[in-house]
Amino acid sequence: MDKNTEIINCVSSLDEAIKFRHKAIRDKKTFVVTNGCFDLLHSGHVFSLKQASTLGDYLWVLINSDSSVKKLKGDKRPIISELDRAYILSNLSCVSGVTLFNNERLDEEIIALEPDIYVKAGDYNANSIDKHELNALLKVKSQIKFVSFLPERNTSSLIRDIIYKHS
Repeated sequence: MDKNTEIINCVSSLDEAIKFRHKAIRDKKTFVVTNGCFDLLHSGHVFSLKQASTLGDYLWVLINSDSSVKKLKGDKRPIISELDRAYILSNLSCVSGVTLFNNERLDEEIIALEPDIYVKAGDYNANSIDKHELNALLKVKSQIKFVSFLPERNTSSLIRDIIYKHS
């Protein structure tokens, strides 16, 4: 298989994610969803993803597209392209699948996927979840869980360290 094809094929469409979700329901398996930018994947990301994966049978990761990251983080981001971020995440053993989303929030994806459990890292809480996403989670009766994170293991700190060490 062509290397570029392998990278492109690591991303599941929302329709493919929904089919996977329906299979999980038929098999009586717990479907867990988390999301984020995952720009410059680091140990903090992996730590939280591993914890999230222990909450169910399948962990599905929704990642912000490049245009979505730019809207959220500014014109200098993302550093890593959406396909490369998706490829890295899809090859983690704790991740069952990856889907890109283009909006700044994912209430439509939550409604479509109806996750059993929705997970955010511990730097979030019930009050900091986007209200539209929270309403979607309540509508589909998803449990909302928070997993711990590693302090100072975040993309902004990593970028600061790179700039400091290489300027």
